[in-house]
Amino acid sequence: MSLKALARELGLSVTTVSRALNGYDDVAPATKQRVDAAAQRMGYRPNTLARRLKMGKIDAVGLLFPFEPRPLNNSAFIEMVGSISHELARQEIDLLLVAEEQEPAGIARLIESKRVDALLVAHTQPDDPRLQVLQQIGFPFLALGRSRLTQPYAWFDFDNHAGTLLAVNHLVALGHQRIAYLGETSPQTFVGQRRQGFLDGMQRHGLPLPPAYLGRILPTRRAGYQATRALLALPQPPTALITDNNMHGEGAVMALHEAGLLESGQVSLVIYDGLPPDSLIDLPITAVTQATREAVGRQIAEMTLALIRGEPVSSLQVLWQPALQPGISSHPLR
Repeated sequence: MSLKALARELGLSVTTVSRALNGYDDVAPATKQRVDAAAQRMGYRPNTLARRLKMGKIDAVGLLFPFEPRPLNNSAFIEMVGSISHELARQEIDLLLVAEEQEPAGIARLIESKRVDALLVAHTQPDDPRLQVLQQIGFPFLALGRSRLTQPYAWFDFDNHAGTLLAVNHLVALGHQRIAYLGETSPQTFVGQRRQGFLDGMQRHGLPLPPAYLGRILPTRRAGYQATRALLALPQPPTALITDNNMHGEGAVMALHEAGLLESGQVSLVIYDGLPPDSLIDLPITAVTQATREAVGRQIAEMTLALIRGEPVSSLQVLWQPALQPGISSHPLR
């Protein structure tokens, strides 16, 4: 079914039918309804490539993420990407994954190739050169995380500082004072925000923090496992542990389970994002949660579409609050 055949069937000009299908305001609402009904009844689908060329749109969005420290190993990140892609696909917009190494020149090449209408920039840094370049050249972008920029920009973020603060408050309320923390080594903004939330919580409650209690390790299960075993071997081991991601968390669970300390309640544990869906240990762990991935995908997709439509970036700034989900891994101090 071609556009000409549809116009001939309706007794309208090709121009009128085309403008009705593309939602132009100069076409009467009754005509739009009539054209839409006929297109659906006759199985008409527009020539996407022709429409893109005519309107100057690619109908594709790029998702920039750092090659290191390998976020594709993180199930929470993968689930978020899948949800964003699903929501954009419903609007016939493709999501392109672009692994990069923080090189602004690579971003410029991507934009000059005219393969995307906008960019999502994941795992931002406090002073992110990628965002600085995009803002300088005026290319539409949505930062998944906040950064320090000279002008307003579109961003979506969780209050990561509040998340670890919730975890500290929860453990202190249970009587714990010797609380350790396992965090990533990367310079990404959310990593620093989570660490600072933990530090501020410990300071607020006047709790001691030996250097050995503040871990900076790679975001892997193995690193989480080894770091937890090292903490348990200290002359004065912690009675509670917070991890800043689910990879560290699963490693910690395995170490505590192996030592017989998890189920017995001798050591409490709070995991940011909870255990990965494919975890070998199926236990309701106490976790800092950040809404469902479906909800995150819808929110980011909606903001991306608004960005492409040219809505003011100052109206596209959203901060969601985390919550603490109690489980069997946090207990009153024994």
